[in-house]
Amino acid sequence: MDKIIKSVLINLEKEGYEAYIVGGYVRDLLVGLSSYDIDICTNATPKDLMHIFPSSSSKNIGGISFKIKEYHFEITTYREEIKYKERRPVEFNYVNNLIVDLQRRDFTINAICMNSKGETIDLVGGSKDLMASKVKMIGDTRKKIKEDPLRILRAIRIATILNFNLDATLYKEIKSNKGLILTLSSTRIKEELDKILLSKNVKKGLNLLKDLGILNLLKISNWEKITPVKSLEGMYAQLTIGYPIPFSKVEKNNLSALKEILKKGYVDKLVMYEYGLYLSQIAGEILKMNSKEISKIYRDLPIHNQKEINIKAPDIVSLLNIDYSKKVREIIKELEILIINGKIRNKKNDLKKYIIDYQRKWLK
Repeated sequence: MDKIIKSVLINLEKEGYEAYIVGGYVRDLLVGLSSYDIDICTNATPKDLMHIFPSSSSKNIGGISFKIKEYHFEITTYREEIKYKERRPVEFNYVNNLIVDLQRRDFTINAICMNSKGETIDLVGGSKDLMASKVKMIGDTRKKIKEDPLRILRAIRIATILNFNLDATLYKEIKSNKGLILTLSSTRIKEELDKILLSKNVKKGLNLLKDLGILNLLKISNWEKITPVKSLEGMYAQLTIGYPIPFSKVEKNNLSALKEILKKGYVDKLVMYEYGLYLSQIAGEILKMNSKEISKIYRDLPIHNQKEINIKAPDIVSLLNIDYSKKVREIIKELEILIINGKIRNKKNDLKKYIIDYQRKWLK
């Protein structure tokens, strides 16, 4: 355990309170993964927490949050949740009992606790399920899913990232209640899909989503032959999605461009010139092309944008004694392609000579 995390626990203990790390950090630590989101549960009240950590921000549901270096801490008071509305507990009681707090949580492997000495405390069987590579819900699985349908996607995401299996009951209830996903915001759905798509076990995740009927629910197809790449845009570009994923304007433009390149099935000089190095590298990775070779070809392009062409529209108008028109743009476009393909040097005299030599083509 990092000394920063330990110091936060000790600060709470010095004030006479219980404090345990719980959730993804402990789970990931036990399977050898790094995590920087630290959830701590305690019997200190929100008012107590604000006194102990005065520079923190208060949370809506009984707790505080703050950052120390790379770590993001969330500390919450033990509580018992009574009633949910739209995924949020609208009725709850603060309690002074760790086991009651753990019972409200989602999966057993997310409810293994760790104290300031680095000792684990397991009150819900999470260690056993961790050893069995199993994602299992705490308590009544159906009730927990209906309280918060995001748990459906969270279960699949955790199973994907850790290469675990879903508990038989959890699998059955997800399949029966998958339609509840559509009650979630599109942003929440995208956040979980993002993590699944960027996992090294993405194909396991996609198969789980398919078997559970969720790909069909979200109208996602063309996933069977997906090539895992590091770029999220590269992953989405390989899919056909009918569900309205909330992409930004930039993401939409990049996805459209990537789909155009992938439809061509290759990345050559003209593709690199038209779409740029970033998108060419992503498409090249999907098409299993050498990244260093793509970078070298791009660097060696004679021009990287139209502004670098050593002849301008006024020069062409003057040479051919014509008015500004669509024809001038067509001439520049042809010169652009010739330069990229090495058919003509980007020298003003060479470009002028080419225009004069082929002026009949332009003036007919």
